[in-house]
Amino acid sequence: MTSDEPQGGVTPVSTRVMNLANLLSQAARRNPDEIALIRGDVQWQWREIEERVDAMAYAFVHEFGVRKGDRILVHSANCNQMFESMFAVFRVGAIWVPTNFRQMPEEVAYLAQSSGARMVIFQAAFDAHAEACRATGERIESFVSIGSSPIGEDYDAIVARNLGRGVSPAAVDRDDPCWYFYTSGTTGRPKAAVLTHGQMAFVVNNHIGDLFPATTHRDKSIVVAPLSHGAGVHQLCQVARGATTILLPSEKLDIPQFWTLVEKWRVNNLFAVPTIVKLLVEDPSVDRYDHSSLRYVIYAGAPMYRADQQTALEKLGAVLVQYFGLGEVTGAITVLPPAFHSLGDGPDARIGTCGFERTGMQVQIQDENGDEVAAGCSGEICVIGPAVFAGYYRNPEANAKAFRNGWFRTGDLGHVDTQGFLYITGRASDMFISGGSNVYPREIEEKLLMHPDISEAAIVGVPDPVWGEVGVAVCVARDGATLDAAGLREWLDGKVARYKLPKKIVFWPEMPKSAYGKIAKKMIREELERRGELNDLSPGGAESRSVAP
Repeated sequence: MTSDEPQGGVTPVSTRVMNLANLLSQAARRNPDEIALIRGDVQWQWREIEERVDAMAYAFVHEFGVRKGDRILVHSANCNQMFESMFAVFRVGAIWVPTNFRQMPEEVAYLAQSSGARMVIFQAAFDAHAEACRATGERIESFVSIGSSPIGEDYDAIVARNLGRGVSPAAVDRDDPCWYFYTSGTTGRPKAAVLTHGQMAFVVNNHIGDLFPATTHRDKSIVVAPLSHGAGVHQLCQVARGATTILLPSEKLDIPQFWTLVEKWRVNNLFAVPTIVKLLVEDPSVDRYDHSSLRYVIYAGAPMYRADQQTALEKLGAVLVQYFGLGEVTGAITVLPPAFHSLGDGPDARIGTCGFERTGMQVQIQDENGDEVAAGCSGEICVIGPAVFAGYYRNPEANAKAFRNGWFRTGDLGHVDTQGFLYITGRASDMFISGGSNVYPREIEEKLLMHPDISEAAIVGVPDPVWGEVGVAVCVARDGATLDAAGLREWLDGKVARYKLPKKIVFWPEMPKSAYGKIAKKMIREELERRGELNDLSPGGAESRSVAP
């Protein structure tokens, strides 16, 4: 090969890829009269959803002047219009910017401003959010309301007058953005992770192959999380297979109603964060309805504690699928399929692992210099592969921190065993150093949740004049339980090293959670300060404590 010859002896001819909106068109061609979407008493066939998406895409281009690369912010609870908007935005080559409907007006206004949104689609119940976006003074040119609102034109009216019209899918390249996936912003302002058409095509195939491989057009998937984030990725995969999507009829999670729908429609899969799975299987209604149709109950977004995992396995059987992955990697880092979930704690059980590498992805545990550490040694979990995002939108500082030598740094700490199974010990930001020793809260939280009267637990590190930092445990007791801090601390003593024992234990009626249903350490820390729970931490360490070697 000569010095001026391209590497590998060939120059790429094209980076053109399929526009992701074609997934819907393909499903509509194969299954035009089958049910695509269900919400309450209303059902839509695949051809109807395709026609509605076509109509809105036509309006985007010919009525609103949307061009390829424009950002369209969508603020709505789950509904058919929210579902459709993804495909209409993709179809015209624009960028979908969904927000969590539980966010405050000023938070959504920041997302509109930071993304450079040109259009806002919002549910009429969120007029205040639309007004806040308009007040930013940004270049937002159009507002479309889902339902009647004085601020924007009605979404369904736009669709109705354009039925029968459409546009050809915009030509897109592999690295063309299609979705700004905003991080939850637990340690600062949310950042827009840029997802691309080529990346998402890989993710769809990867999710189908690794998470729910037997899914077909005869399957049904129920949505219990906002379509703005992980559930949206999950449903994109269901569309690719022509599977029916069932939306809950209301924003509030009515658990008996959920199990009624599972039985009625013979639901086969769902995606949820562990806290939602915990609520579903601990509710008495789980035993009143037939859920034998479930094949894949997929959980991700936060660790599922062992006690909760065992309860879910007891109630649902061998249907749990865990995956680990951040929004920046579109969830595709590791997978723990049903066959690797064990109800018992025998010698062959892989307790505490979040699984092995996803197909086409590579995980490496690195030290602070970016060097790989040996199996069994702890370090930062780093990943490479086609599911990794393109970077953060207009945030070079965040990109510089997030990538090192081509590896994406997750910010999570963990280790792999000799067979490649990954074990997460916690977030780097959660770890605290007490008496010179690293303390990983998740380890102690796991132990606390083994207590039969503890429903939820979280530990945060706080400053201490003697030990540097100590742990404060916040616990939620099960209904009817009577517990005190001294008794729980005595129960915990001997189950973890004494230097890891929390210096203080408090009980709250409920745990602060983020808009995505995750226990939020940042919110817990703020609430501890607000309640003055940190004021009475006396100098010195916890009683009977010794410095770790």
